[in-house]
Amino acid sequence: MNPPVVNSWNEWDPLEEVIVGIVDGAVFPSWNTINQATVPPGHWPEIEALIGQGGRPYPEEMVDAARECLDELVGILHQAHVIVTRPEPMNFEQCFGTPSWGARTGFCAANPRDVFLTIGDEIIEAPMPDRGRQYETWPYRTLMREYFRRGARWTSAPKPQCLDALYDADYEATPKGHTPIRWVTTEFEPAFDAADFVRCGRDLFVTRSHVTNQMGIEWLRRHLGPQFRIHEVRTRSPQAMHIDTTFMPLAPGKLLVNPEYIDVNDLPDAVKNWDILVAPKPVITDDNPVGVVSGWVNMNVIMLDPTHVVVEKNQTPMIKAFESWGFEPVPCAFEPYYAFAGSFHYATLDVRRRGALESYCDA
Repeated sequence: MNPPVVNSWNEWDPLEEVIVGIVDGAVFPSWNTINQATVPPGHWPEIEALIGQGGRPYPEEMVDAARECLDELVGILHQAHVIVTRPEPMNFEQCFGTPSWGARTGFCAANPRDVFLTIGDEIIEAPMPDRGRQYETWPYRTLMREYFRRGARWTSAPKPQCLDALYDADYEATPKGHTPIRWVTTEFEPAFDAADFVRCGRDLFVTRSHVTNQMGIEWLRRHLGPQFRIHEVRTRSPQAMHIDTTFMPLAPGKLLVNPEYIDVNDLPDAVKNWDILVAPKPVITDDNPVGVVSGWVNMNVIMLDPTHVVVEKNQTPMIKAFESWGFEPVPCAFEPYYAFAGSFHYATLDVRRRGALESYCDA
């Protein structure tokens, strides 16, 4: 019997095949209702000064620098005998819309982890609430058709209408340290970005954020059924968007956490017996401007197996911490990629890891 073409249950089993994003044709988003809510107050003008006004292609020099980062990552993956596939280029400058709204441009195909969630032999298209990202799965369609033909399950969550009712018209940023956090998305319909979930076999962990609402979490819970458990991780970040700079499982019983975004004494009971590894403060360099991505992007790593971890080469405290915890870091230059709202975990999507469905957490 042939092994499944798609098979990935967690974040650490030995990686055998992965999709790596591309930055070709990337456009700085023209619709920014969500993006402005996920950027710390005061940073948006800095981002526009760095990249340009919404709806314009990224500067060529930024695209070239990010492409070099991807080439280095692909080289590391090939050296680890991992099969790498890539999406196809798309014209993100093309306008599109629905009967209720229009978007002047899209964004890019840099971050497949945002748009797809792999659970075993199933790839799920996320019901993303960002109007500008509604067609971001298109560059991957050839890959998805091929995986489906070879036996994988291919599912799309109900595509949100993204009507005005999905967004809080009176939204104001929650001051840092205040609760409850106010979200720019409402509970009008199910919505989530796939990158708000991480997988530990039968247990998944999620944050309610500006791009993932409770209806979206409940949709996935019902879709997966009773053999899986979904645990919510409470965040303290008013700009929360995606869990993998907050709560990152590295190996069975080993969890990397962000001491600023979550209370390490208030983690889900399912990981109460795990080793809690507190991330060191990130190194901020001239090529790593705060605001484009979380300052804690040093946590956004990808595991090649339960021991080897790909980490940004300038994050020396993170590298030393991994070594002290018994991991083998694989440094890779990736800071220029941050301008495209991602790092290693965002830029990749597991297709196949060598392992079976297991339970690693307490009930």
